[in-house]
Amino acid sequence: MPLSFNSIALVGNAKDLRVAECMLGLAAHFRARGVPVLVDPGVGLAFKPGSVEICPEQSFATRADLIVAIGGDGTLLYAARLVAGHSVPLLGVNRGRLGFLTDVSPHGMLEDVDSVLAGRYSEDRRSLLSARLESSDGRSVSALGLNDVVVNKWETGRTMDFETSINGRYVNSHGGDGIVIATATGSTAYALSCGGPIVEPDLDVWVLAPICPHTLSDRPIVVRAGSKIQLRMSDRFESRAQVTCDGSAIGALGQGDNLYVEGADVQITLLHPPGYDYYRLLRSKLHWGRGGHGDASPSAKEPA
Repeated sequence: MPLSFNSIALVGNAKDLRVAECMLGLAAHFRARGVPVLVDPGVGLAFKPGSVEICPEQSFATRADLIVAIGGDGTLLYAARLVAGHSVPLLGVNRGRLGFLTDVSPHGMLEDVDSVLAGRYSEDRRSLLSARLESSDGRSVSALGLNDVVVNKWETGRTMDFETSINGRYVNSHGGDGIVIATATGSTAYALSCGGPIVEPDLDVWVLAPICPHTLSDRPIVVRAGSKIQLRMSDRFESRAQVTCDGSAIGALGQGDNLYVEGADVQITLLHPPGYDYYRLLRSKLHWGRGGHGDASPSAKEPA
């Protein structure tokens, strides 16, 4: 049964004029249809008084029936953290660069949101990663990631040395700049630049992709989602790393520290307007099926 959207929240960086333009257009469009629009106080300055309801972003998940993220994939990842553990779906309008998650074009934005309001959409549930960083002194910090958990060398020009285990079984000792642990959703993000595979988002797998490995045989691997992954920094070398979830730092990883990554017990729901096609999205964003001069081949021509 289609969802009812009695209030809609807008998330985006209004300092970007292209984002602000879309936000103003959407707010006016929703208001004309009698749907209240919520925006954060920091964004509300871009709107005429009384045209929107001011509400802290941290309350969107309990006040709104739909969140529209306007910007790049980073904006949608931020919105995903706001709704994690709640049933509020997300719709992404692309005002960034690639936009694998924000698949609504600004040119067809109003038509697409009308389709969603009318109940013509597909629901796409995505799983999250849960990361827990445990320091050798007993401190612990946790975070969620829709795309990935990344361990990068930090404050040093040296490679880092660490070990990985999966489900209690030792896998490898790594030397390099770090590792990306990505969901199928995040396979087209940082993991892709590390040589990882593109994974259909509905496949229940994760990708472990080393970052600039010192050993050429240290290759990306695909494991079952829900595995329990442990990463431990080596005690033999003065390595220091930073752990991030979806690009947000959660803490440092030093000698003797451990990082545990497993499946989160919450999901988020993306909404796609009619005509959504994951492979068409890949062709558009990665310029597949094009000739050497950037022209689409006769058999692959389609709108970007």
